[in-house]
Amino acid sequence: MAATDARTLFVTGLKNAHAMENQALSIMKPQLSRIENYPEVAAKLEQHIRETEGQIARLEELLTSLAEDHSSLKDMALSLTGSMAALSHTVAGDEIIKNSLANFAFENFEIAAYNSLITLAEFGSFSAMTAPLQANLDEEIAMAKWLEDNLRPLTLKFASLKQAGETAKV
Repeated sequence: MAATDARTLFVTGLKNAHAMENQALSIMKPQLSRIENYPEVAAKLEQHIRETEGQIARLEELLTSLAEDHSSLKDMALSLTGSMAALSHTVAGDEIIKNSLANFAFENFEIAAYNSLITLAEFGSFSAMTAPLQANLDEEIAMAKWLEDNLRPLTLKFASLKQAGETAKV
């Protein structure tokens, strides 16, 4: 494979990751605005929103160093789909559970995307650029782990609130 092809693949991956992180923001921000009975989830979402904004900045720095820019069209399209996904859960009686399941799935998607992007960086001789990608990956792994560790307690809290007749939705 020619060096230009490897570069194109890597740049495309960076642009896709940038759009993916914008999609993540469009999913998390509406969730955060609706949480009332789950302060631990709200605090973690606030933290991860800040991390995601940092991840976007890292990706933009990498793109700039390659004399490239993110794809506004991809960013807009994925942000719209993220907003629609977040909106679809608002009508569910178990919104907090659905959001947690969707967030866990999305975090694992991001983990896979960063693993692939790091592989492309190494393949295309951009290994000097892997440190910021690894930082993003580490944050995604930590968030996925938190979601996994907290799914059971969150589900039990939801069920207890519901059983007590209290607002359990968000």
